[in-house]
Amino acid sequence: MLIGRKNEQKTLLSLLTSDESQFCVVYGRRRVGKTYLVRETFNYHFTFQHTGVARGKLREQLRAFRDSLSEAGLKCAIPKTWFEAFDLLKQLIDNAPTGKKTIFIDELPWMDTPKSNMVSALEHFWNGWATSRAAKDIVLIVCGSATSWITRKMLKDKGGLRGRITEKIKVNPFSLIECEEYVRAAGLPMVRKDILEMYMILGGIPYYWSFVRRGLSVSQNIDQLFFAEDAKLKDEFQALYHILFVRPDSYIDVIKTLTHRKAGLTREEILRHTKLTDGGSFSQVLDELEECGFIRRYIAFGKESQGTLFQLIDNYTLFYYHCIQKNAFSDEAYWSHTWLSGEHNVWKGLAFERVCLQHIPQVKLALGISGIVSNVCSWRNANAQIDLLISRGDNVINICEMKYANAPFTIDKAYAQNLQNKIETFRKAVSPRQTLHLTLLTTYGVAQNEYWNMVQNEVTMDDLFKQ
Repeated sequence: MLIGRKNEQKTLLSLLTSDESQFCVVYGRRRVGKTYLVRETFNYHFTFQHTGVARGKLREQLRAFRDSLSEAGLKCAIPKTWFEAFDLLKQLIDNAPTGKKTIFIDELPWMDTPKSNMVSALEHFWNGWATSRAAKDIVLIVCGSATSWITRKMLKDKGGLRGRITEKIKVNPFSLIECEEYVRAAGLPMVRKDILEMYMILGGIPYYWSFVRRGLSVSQNIDQLFFAEDAKLKDEFQALYHILFVRPDSYIDVIKTLTHRKAGLTREEILRHTKLTDGGSFSQVLDELEECGFIRRYIAFGKESQGTLFQLIDNYTLFYYHCIQKNAFSDEAYWSHTWLSGEHNVWKGLAFERVCLQHIPQVKLALGISGIVSNVCSWRNANAQIDLLISRGDNVINICEMKYANAPFTIDKAYAQNLQNKIETFRKAVSPRQTLHLTLLTTYGVAQNEYWNMVQNEVTMDDLFKQ
């Protein structure tokens, strides 16, 4: 059953009704459900479909392509080059019944082995043959988890494919409400607090959610996913970065540096901590990490002229560095044994903040400001730090505090003084014409006590589950 993805499906199906041949690129991070989306949308009916071979050499890639041609009805020898391979694909298409010819090539980046000229052959197939057919009946869909490769070789290509991509679809992780739909469809008896806690670890990656089992608590599920001897996702971190990036070390260096920098770092600070070399390659690392959804870039309030900040946003990566790596004794029930520890409370706070940042549209909806122009940023100086500000076009700034709790959050005297200090310090940095609204984002709201009335707006866990 396909959850969500309505707009993506609509775009894919529109390819079949176009008067021109269509070249569509579907991309997104590993395990996000790209292949499943395409196959379900077309009901697994393709004139030709093929999947590249992970870490396969040229000969292995061409052999697999030949096998896919055979399965589609064209018996042939193993081609010697990609130009020969695409010539064989032309033969298959020419022999196909009248109507749209839907070609689906999955994991295209894996097929681009060194000196293989695969991209040149694909360009020639599309520019020299597919688009020149009078029938205009080709629908070519290519897909890949190596988002950086897709971006460089397809979407931002300066060669033969420049301007030739007719449609692109980025498949994003599920939101909380989509994960709730998945949970209901899978028959998992989870309340929203359970879903939120799982999301803080798994993010919205459908593949990860597919391993969640009925009859187990959240803690038990996490143990069997990450810490048990045969845990399904025990080695996911290395696989994730090594498949997405050809040379992952620099990418991991940046990620590791950002892991313990809550509000993020500037470009210059990342360079200083990682000791990487500044230049185009470093810019590419940052761009591709952002494109893959691992980091976000944003402008710090009042620092527009001093560049951007880069912040780790990926749920699983944060969990890996804060929790998985710390299981030094390989405890198979590590999560169940340490769930209430102070160290995990720190992680919970950080993870909940990331979930809030991933659901800014829902936050704005809860505040009733969806239609108001606004900027999302943070602010810090020597005396105070605010991780989320929403600066609005109606001269209001929401000072957002994000707090994870197992019950309505209680503002005590010390925290009230801390909040007052933040507000007074930040007031000096803004125009006197701007109104400041203290806004708390919590799981179950704010408990009413003598300090409760300092809060102008509340956003709860339930608000984050809105469409």
